[in-house]
Amino acid sequence: MTRVGQPDHDPIWSDSRWRSRIRKRLLDWFQDNARELPWRSDPTPYHVWISEIMLQQTQVATVLPYYQRFMKSFPTVQSLAAADESELMKHWEGLGYYRRARSMHAAAKVIMEQYDGEFPLQFDQVLALPGIGRYTAGAILSISSGQRLPILEGNTHRVYSRWIALREPPMEKAANALLWQFAESILPRKSDAHGSGQFNQAAMELGALVCLPKNPKCDACPVRRDCRAAASGLQDQIPGKMTKTRYEDRTEFALILAQAPSRTSSAKMNSTHLAKYLLRPLPTDGRWGGLWDFPRPTHGDLESVIAAAQWLSDEIGHPVDSGVCLKTIKHAVTKYRITLHVHMAQARLMKGWRPPAPWQWMTVNEMLDLPMSVTGRKIVEFLNQTDQMFLPLE
Repeated sequence: MTRVGQPDHDPIWSDSRWRSRIRKRLLDWFQDNARELPWRSDPTPYHVWISEIMLQQTQVATVLPYYQRFMKSFPTVQSLAAADESELMKHWEGLGYYRRARSMHAAAKVIMEQYDGEFPLQFDQVLALPGIGRYTAGAILSISSGQRLPILEGNTHRVYSRWIALREPPMEKAANALLWQFAESILPRKSDAHGSGQFNQAAMELGALVCLPKNPKCDACPVRRDCRAAASGLQDQIPGKMTKTRYEDRTEFALILAQAPSRTSSAKMNSTHLAKYLLRPLPTDGRWGGLWDFPRPTHGDLESVIAAAQWLSDEIGHPVDSGVCLKTIKHAVTKYRITLHVHMAQARLMKGWRPPAPWQWMTVNEMLDLPMSVTGRKIVEFLNQTDQMFLPLE
């Protein structure tokens, strides 16, 4: 069993015949079992890059429709670099981890400025792009151009740890260094017909389809005979588990401040489509940066909706009173388990008052085209189903 700190001549993977058997069996299996994915049919650096960024912390089934829509709107680095950020964030809405999209946008601009719109093919250059780490750079270059570069991500952490029976959690520093060493040693030689890109994809595919986190399908695994964890009966114990994240419970409040529809508006139209609600774009350096949201203080755990109303009063410069709770939404963000209470609010505003920038009045129809968080979108859906009983009196 492999222990952290073993020397480079560890016999588990210094045996060239063992490595060759794994490579052949894995690549043969991949040839027959690889899923048809849109970025695999034309694995340009751009296509692989976009797919890999989207796949971070996200399942393939979720990514597929996002990737296809994204490519229709931004088929090239040039079109991505030229995109308006709000349009980009709208395409990303629902994928979460929005910093990925902003970093991707910044990287596209760097490629335009420094490489004349051609995706760089040198590892150090790719690694220097915003939002790209060692794994993503290796994936892009090995898959798109066959460069002999290792990768480590969720699936290969698990697969490689089981192959060499590494019990330590793969994200621990020493274990992670050992896995990178192994990931490079197991790659096909440069002269092999099958490139590193095929092998890297095959290893990830094995982790996604067979070498599962729970109840791995060892009977269907093409490399079971050479898997040290399976041979020792440790496949359910490997990889080792990191200490689970301890979530902090947090209470937040969103305030719905509405402006009644004009008396001249057509009576035939649903009032919720004519009423306007106060929204703002969130600061780019905070949670959900660049997305639009209803008034919602996120700087701390507030004790009451009254405190949230006071915060909004300070923001817009007019007294705000909190009203009835319309809806409660529970969700999780990073280390927080959040209970969001959505309240109606009333403000004593003078006729013709306009909110200070960047706040804006918007109708539900206008909100449909804005990039919003999942919880913000749920509030919009709720408002779309309500009537004038929630609107302020004119």
